[in-house]
Amino acid sequence: MVHGARRTVVAGRGELERAVIDVLWDAGAPMTARAVADALPGRELAVTTVLTVLSRLEGKGVVRRIRDGRAHLYAAVASREEHTAALMHQVLDTATDRDAALARFVGSVSAPDLEALRRALDGR
Repeated sequence: MVHGARRTVVAGRGELERAVIDVLWDAGAPMTARAVADALPGRELAVTTVLTVLSRLEGKGVVRRIRDGRAHLYAAVASREEHTAALMHQVLDTATDRDAALARFVGSVSAPDLEALRRALDGR
């Protein structure tokens, strides 16, 4: 992800799934499928399409469904930052040499990101 970009890369998810989870993250509160559909920028999608995407995301453990009377609300299971950190752990867990993977990662980040890493380590 480019430093400062609003979009979060969600590994293995399609463009529509990324857009839906971004809407939920930006909302910060549970939403109906209709509200999610209405909030998708530049798209006019049937609510059934959004419900299908939400169901897939729920099956992947990214979204939870909350019963609200006869309706359902949907919310992200984790914040954007928590989700990104979990993805980073998943990728790191695939490395056969964690030290080398971390060294290459640190060697490839921008100066502002490196400074953010230093601050995070100092705050541990």
